[in-house]
Amino acid sequence: MSGPVRVRGSVVIPDSELSWRFSRSSGPGGQHVNTSDTAAELSFDVAGSTALPERYRERALERLGGRLVNGVLTVRAEEHRSQLRNREAAKVRLAALLGEATAPPPKSRRPTKPSRRVQARRLENKRRRGEIKRGRSGRFDD
Repeated sequence: MSGPVRVRGSVVIPDSELSWRFSRSSGPGGQHVNTSDTAAELSFDVAGSTALPERYRERALERLGGRLVNGVLTVRAEEHRSQLRNREAAKVRLAALLGEATAPPPKSRRPTKPSRRVQARRLENKRRRGEIKRGRSGRFDD
């Protein structure tokens, strides 16, 4: 997934608005792990972005509020051994986060009432069940 990050539809974040940092991955490893910076950290300034339309930016700022630091969203990937694969993973993760955050709000649910037939069936089943349970008792109420 090299190149710009596709958010949704025709909205694309160019590479110029993304900033990268690389560091050593945590976890076990051999001699190579001490010398290679394979963990990738991708930062995107949501608040100052010119690539996101205004309504997308507002939604993202609202929904990602807990993950943002001064309006900047940071994604870290270190599950792969190569820096290139971690860069790809970080881009995919950023696209998924922004795609979810900029999605339109779901339609509000209109409350509905169960139909009379469904209510009657429910009450009839309850009555029948009660009779079955009453029939199990040892005494005979006649």
